Amino acid sequence: MNRNTRILVIEDDDGVRETLITLLGEAGYTVEAAADGPPAIALAKRSPFHLYMIDLRLPSISGIEIMAQIKKINAEAVCIVLTAYATIELSVQAMRAGAFDFISKPFQIDVVLNLVKNAIEFNRLKRENLSLKKIVRDKYRFENMVGSSQEMNRVYELIERVSDSDSTILIQGESGTGKEIVAKTIHYNSTRRDKPLIPINCGAIPEALIESELFGHEKGAFTGATNSRTGRFELAHGGTIFLDEIGELPVSLQVKLLRVLQEQSFERVGGVKSIQVDVRIVAATNQDLEKAIAEKRFREDLYYRLNVIPINIPPLRKRKDDIPLLVDHFIDKFNQKKNKKVTGITSEAIALLLKYYWPGNIRELENLVERMMVLMKDENMITTDDVPEKLIMSRRKTLPFHFELPEEGIVFAETVSAFENQILDLSLSRANGVKNRAAQLLHMNRTTLVEKLKKRRITAAAKQALSQQFYRKEEGETL
Repeated sequence: MNRNTRILVIEDDDGVRETLITLLGEAGYTVEAAADGPPAIALAKRSPFHLYMIDLRLPSISGIEIMAQIKKINAEAVCIVLTAYATIELSVQAMRAGAFDFISKPFQIDVVLNLVKNAIEFNRLKRENLSLKKIVRDKYRFENMVGSSQEMNRVYELIERVSDSDSTILIQGESGTGKEIVAKTIHYNSTRRDKPLIPINCGAIPEALIESELFGHEKGAFTGATNSRTGRFELAHGGTIFLDEIGELPVSLQVKLLRVLQEQSFERVGGVKSIQVDVRIVAATNQDLEKAIAEKRFREDLYYRLNVIPINIPPLRKRKDDIPLLVDHFIDKFNQKKNKKVTGITSEAIALLLKYYWPGNIRELENLVERMMVLMKDENMITTDDVPEKLIMSRRKTLPFHFELPEEGIVFAETVSAFENQILDLSLSRANGVKNRAAQLLHMNRTTLVEKLKKRRITAAAKQALSQQFYRKEEGETL
């Protein structure tokens, strides 16, 4: 395995040079050597090496200068400095020039071999990381965003304009509209693209733990805190933190987040030391935050700090022109992922998809395409036979209703209660009983939904009253 790893030794001492050539060769590495700077630079230009071992003092040029020239040839070059004159000043100078580490002469064999092994592993991980970063960047290029509708073109234009700024961004849109993809696209096209993008879902972490997740904690800060922990804000230093479902953040923590926005500093839970960070904040929500402010669930000052640049993602039902493009995109995706050869979808099947309301937006469409490709009857084309009956029939079950006032009038409270219960019933049915999902469909907090379910039990009498006073929209209409 080591024979594929090439090392260049640059050392003017014949004895040291030959010792390193023998030692590294016996360890399985492919080794070349040079006694001075110019021939070493020529070798580096001819073909790159995985590792350069450079003596600091050479006849015609210093090891620091050689390292600088090698870095110009290959910016990712990994270098180990060799010196018989190890001082703190030289060590600092070498490290600032980009050295991985240094070895003092005379050296011990096991020290050299361990350091070489670590440097080569570092080089491998660095190259692998760069490769992964390139893949991610390519994935989130502006031109790779799917959709050509007028609504989405406005969004793309705004994203492109704001990516290179450091301004705080608030992405608003229903669940499943692609808010996370927008956040990633902004980050990977910004000047912070080489730094971390750290996501956190504020609605998915228990209230008792979210402060520690965001800001970290010190050892002994609370029961079970046996070690100190770095929070998401520290991990995002230099990069971007993506605060998903920001509307779910407890009011008690909104004050601390406001301070981070204002001062770019905070203390860990149980800590007294102020930690400075340089982060860009991108937040997202599927809630109406202005309504949350009115209900005292969200701080007005925090809202204005977050809403510097608002980006509103339209729901799929308002950009139906993009559905054919999105379906083609997902077919390509699952063809690769599942080794399928589906060529497309019939116009009749697309027509059915265009009539659907899409409460789950793009996420629901993606899941549907995957399901149809797995269960499809024809091997090549998705047809109307592959579109689930539930999706076709759902149009007949979709709210809202028209209201007809009977001549004898109504009992207002009972009618409103029955109507509300019917909506709750339909949302729970659509969400397969999952209250979090049902709350998202109704654009309310889960807590509010649970309270309504406790207070308003759906009864047969309420359903009967509702059925007498409402009739459904005509077949061809959708929300």
